Amino acid sequence: MEKPRILIIEDEVKIARVIQLELKHEGYESETIDNGLDGYQLCQEQNWDLILLDVMLPGLSGLEVLRRIRTSGNMTPVILLTARDSVHDKVSGLDLGANDYVTKPFQIEELLARIRTCLRMRAQLQPAPAAPVDNGDVWTMADLSVHDKSRAVKRGETDIELTPREYDLLVFMLKHPNQVMNREQILTNVWGFDYFGDTNVVDVYIRYLRKKIDHQFDKQLIHTIRGVGYVMKE
Repeated sequence: MEKPRILIIEDEVKIARVIQLELKHEGYESETIDNGLDGYQLCQEQNWDLILLDVMLPGLSGLEVLRRIRTSGNMTPVILLTARDSVHDKVSGLDLGANDYVTKPFQIEELLARIRTCLRMRAQLQPAPAAPVDNGDVWTMADLSVHDKSRAVKRGETDIELTPREYDLLVFMLKHPNQVMNREQILTNVWGFDYFGDTNVVDVYIRYLRKKIDHQFDKQLIHTIRGVGYVMKE
């Protein structure tokens, strides 16, 4: 079985080294980076099972790194390492999609326990079951068409490229035309029942979809129902 891989983004060398040694002792693989910009780059270039992220970093702050990670659609669990009195940072971090936080100075046993919890929750994640469809199925609305077999998306004669998550979100909405879906329903069906991140990711991906299938066309198909959720309708 592969060892869980943990990225440590921490500019205090002694703290980073202690964490890395403890993680090695617990059977984890880890890598350290000491600034936010390189840390974010490494998050995007490699797959990690968990990220330990200091809030106060040179280059990019930890909160900005977190914001960019979540905006890019990367839902790797993140534990923030925060200063004792930084209540604002803790709240902001959780709002941005952090899964947990540990206050400095911390006991390594507490950090390891929180890491185990995050990794256990990640392991329990199951992809949302897809409804059985025939490979020839085509979903349409107005001049929008989605071909299941080829995963080709068109608006009129314009080809539209979507990421896998954007495609899954679009198909889910098309399967429920004229039905208002709240964020929890969308998360459960597109991200999976056991998803434990922030519901704001739905708003982010709805924004992505709108830019691609609505903004350059006359007829808007994705509508916001304020205080409730979203609906696809002509």
